[in-house]
Amino acid sequence: MDNLSKIKEHAEVIGADGVHVGTVDRVEGGRIKLTRADSGEGSHKGHHHYVSQALIAGIEGGKVRLSANADVAVTFEEEQ
Repeated sequence: MDNLSKIKEHAEVIGADGVHVGTVDRVEGGRIKLTRADSGEGSHKGHHHYVSQALIAGIEGGKVRLSANADVAVTFEEEQ
């Protein structure tokens, strides 16, 4: 995905399988920052997670679709 400016705040991020991965907080440094509400459980709860631009396959109907299925995509998320 070359044009990150097309990604809108609060857009849903879904895996290639259509499963919810997160919600866009904003685009920051060539990656998507997800809202804390989608940060998972346990030690992951309350942290922002980031999805690399390399995983973005495109934007469909206002949703950001990733090139990997949701269960695989979350293993590539970066925490901060």
